[in-house]
Amino acid sequence: MQTIQGISEKDLITRFKSGDQTAFELLFHFYYPGLVMYSTQFTTDRVEAEEIVQDFFVRFWQKRQQFIPADSLKSYLFLSVKNGSLNFLKHKKIEERYIKDMIELANHHLVFDPDLYVASELQEKVKEAVDLLPEKCREIFIMSRFRGMKNEEIAEELHLSKRTVETQISKALKVMKVELKDYAGLLMLLGI
Repeated sequence: MQTIQGISEKDLITRFKSGDQTAFELLFHFYYPGLVMYSTQFTTDRVEAEEIVQDFFVRFWQKRQQFIPADSLKSYLFLSVKNGSLNFLKHKKIEERYIKDMIELANHHLVFDPDLYVASELQEKVKEAVDLLPEKCREIFIMSRFRGMKNEEIAEELHLSKRTVETQISKALKVMKVELKDYAGLLMLLGI
């Protein structure tokens, strides 16, 4: 068995199991650098390796009473850190796959299209602006812009002159432009 600062490893383990913090610190300082170097061989990231080893030692201290010394403490420590490193890599691989899937989804799924949210906001603003129009003006505007009817068709259906329809649409467009000035670029696409 190993001797650490003149104390046998077996005695340190016995003291450690009974809650002796000094014994734990001696074990920690003796094995920590080598365990970090070992973990770095798996993770290729020293910071992650340090965190893996520190997490292991925290659990080791918390579960010290259940610890059953094997033939070699060194073998136990290195095997535990190896398993922690491999678990880290598995988790990292799952995380990378999830990120890749989310990027793929964000690039191709409608739910992640920012225009969807602007469009629904715009639809609400257009509805509010249309509701501000006088009744006859609103009816003509809806027939023209939302139902796609021609001015002649609207005039015929409502028994109005074509000139009256044009005037009402012009009046509606002026109101819409004022009410929806923040959405000018999108409104051009809608023909408003």
